[in-house]
Amino acid sequence: MNTQYLLQSYIENIIQVMTPYGSGTGFIIDDLIITNSHVCSGLKEVVISAKHIPRTIAKVIYDDPYYDLAFIQYTFKKPKNPLILAAKTVENGDTTIAIGHPYGLNYTATEGIVSRASRLMGDLEYIQIDAAINPGNSGGPLLNEKAEVTGVNTFIIQNANNLGFALPAHYLKDALLHFKALHAENIIKCPSCKNLIQEKDIKNDYCPKCGAALKIAKLRRKGYTPIGPTKLIEDILASLQINVTLARRSQSSWRIDEGSSRININYYENGIIIGDAKLCAIPEKNIEQMYNFLLNENNELSYLRFSIDENSIYLSYLVVDSSLTNKEGKIAINKLIKDANKYDTILINKFGAIKQQKDTED
Repeated sequence: MNTQYLLQSYIENIIQVMTPYGSGTGFIIDDLIITNSHVCSGLKEVVISAKHIPRTIAKVIYDDPYYDLAFIQYTFKKPKNPLILAAKTVENGDTTIAIGHPYGLNYTATEGIVSRASRLMGDLEYIQIDAAINPGNSGGPLLNEKAEVTGVNTFIIQNANNLGFALPAHYLKDALLHFKALHAENIIKCPSCKNLIQEKDIKNDYCPKCGAALKIAKLRRKGYTPIGPTKLIEDILASLQINVTLARRSQSSWRIDEGSSRININYYENGIIIGDAKLCAIPEKNIEQMYNFLLNENNELSYLRFSIDENSIYLSYLVVDSSLTNKEGKIAINKLIKDANKYDTILINKFGAIKQQKDTED
């Protein structure tokens, strides 16, 4: 099957999974979203998006650090062409296709071969592949030419060329079988005794069966809590009725879409906080009149400033973390969100500025 045709046919099954710590890939099997445990970073909730799923919050109901698997629950429309697990194991030299979101480049498919059908790493076997996979591919499906899932793309060897490894589908099949037999949620697999433990039965983050420390249980209990200036920024966003979890792109980056404008807020290591709204592009005509308008507005604006980078017009808010207060920050960010959309419309309608396309995440 042609790789491009395969991607187009099964793209509905491919999910982007995001946390404050990074992003990865997931895929639909039956009524669950499958991904790696390390993609979920020990959180009970993650943000997902897909072609048919807008950016939304979903629950991690199974976390297995031993197989490095996690199952995510979300009510979605069944894909037109659902993925299934391959019944047959791969062999050396088999053609294979990896699909995922490497470095945020959504829905990337790479083709290669099975370099080694069974490579023992620790006490688990992995499929070694030469199809290019990178950060962001983790948790995505490894497919054969029939579009059957032969494995879960799990890790690469750093600073090596095309040395990728996928957890074979038979491990996933085993995990699904045992998980579904429990008819329960919030399950953690103990990496020591391999028992499946309900989270409610775990005391002090230790396995009730063998007594081993459960790092995942501790992470799920603590969750993600921002501190310092990042907490203040998120408090400000929440006070503006913005869903902070959905706005969050990382521990120090947030995005808000308002009308035709998109606002990115970033907190940098040097203590600078910048809120940027990329507006329209400069027009071919009326450039001088538009420049005069922007200069006059800069003289009148409080908190915000216009600038031009290459051919794009930006409306920005800049502040040092030590100067940020809840009151002033709320006023400034609210103005940035509202004024960005307002000025985008003015510049397009009055001066013929060019509306910019926004990249999508699904």
